[in-house]
Amino acid sequence: MSEQPQQPPADQQKKIPLEFPSHLRGGVYANNMRVMHTREEFILDFLMIGPGAGAVTARIIMSPGHTKRMIAALQQNMRKYEQQHGSLTPAEEPKGHIGFVKE
Repeated sequence: MSEQPQQPPADQQKKIPLEFPSHLRGGVYANNMRVMHTREEFILDFLMIGPGAGAVTARIIMSPGHTKRMIAALQQNMRKYEQQHGSLTPAEEPKGHIGFVKE
């Protein structure tokens, strides 16, 4: 079994300043997501779909390796959430087909 490299203690780890642009601090709302991929990247479009209209509110482009780490982080956080707040039932899939039109 290969050994994992040891992480330095938290007080000795390099601190990286993180800029959080003011226009992103409020976040964006999405009630739908579209996923596409190529060999080199995953593209996640977060959408806000309302009656008769929709808009892309954010697009995230990631490498496949980072996408896999993100999925693991989401699964871990969902387990923690359900331990604290109780089990969730997945939202029902939209009925029918949602078609998107480019303008």
